[in-house]
Amino acid sequence: MIIRRVRPEEWEAVGDLRVAAYESDGMLKAGPDYAEVLRRLGADGGEVLVAEDADGALLGTVMLQDYRPSSDVARAPEEAEVRALAVSPAARGRGVGRALVEAVVERSEAQGAHRVVLSTQPTMAAAQRIYERRGFRRLPDRDWDPFPGLTLLAYGLELG
Repeated sequence: MIIRRVRPEEWEAVGDLRVAAYESDGMLKAGPDYAEVLRRLGADGGEVLVAEDADGALLGTVMLQDYRPSSDVARAPEEAEVRALAVSPAARGRGVGRALVEAVVERSEAQGAHRVVLSTQPTMAAAQRIYERRGFRRLPDRDWDPFPGLTLLAYGLELG
């Protein structure tokens, strides 16, 4: 498996992969309009990474975004925010999510971030296990509601 930056010609495939991953877990039921956000996420900045297999098939994707005043979870310039971790339903159980999380942590450290933060839906148990095994801890004071009826859980990892 190779982790690399998304190529311009892959944006549509990355959007499709994100939507398929979120739909397969029922994550778009509370906010079906989020599918369009997933498709566009990263087009206006941030670093979008993909995992591909030896044949070049996309297995998963994640986005790393520097702090912005409009950030959902990051609160300071020394924080980097992880967004939209998505693994193709067909590629689950192969370490793709773990490899993508490790890649964003390494990139964050290399860019001088002191903390990596993210938010996740309460039902995203597999993703939460990946985060917790990597050392992320809950940040309940940063939980937030993108819309009524959905509270996202915040996690953070202190970097050395």
